[in-house]
Amino acid sequence: MAGLVPAIPINETRGMRRFFVYILASRPGGAIYVGVTSNLIRRVYEHKQGVVPGHTKRYQINKLVYFEEYSSAYDALQREKNMKHWSRVYKTRLILQMNPTWRDLYDEIAN
Repeated sequence: MAGLVPAIPINETRGMRRFFVYILASRPGGAIYVGVTSNLIRRVYEHKQGVVPGHTKRYQINKLVYFEEYSSAYDALQREKNMKHWSRVYKTRLILQMNPTWRDLYDEIAN
């Protein structure tokens, strides 16, 4: 079939999507929040600016203290659901493994 372009699978036409599970904290040992997004920098910025009303805005939970990256939305959402059911102790241990000083990682990923 001269002149016809073969079909290109959709998976190959898009750039690889990335999804993130993240934990925000108000301060070391303070209130924490677990979320999922496909744009970590934008989402944390929204939390920092208080754009979205709710729990994170009310309690000033806006410091990025932990995140994980996934190539599948399903995997990221499943991980978020699992983490939301964890006790505070498990979440705190996870943060301490990657970020023992609870520093705000936003500046590191935004640059």
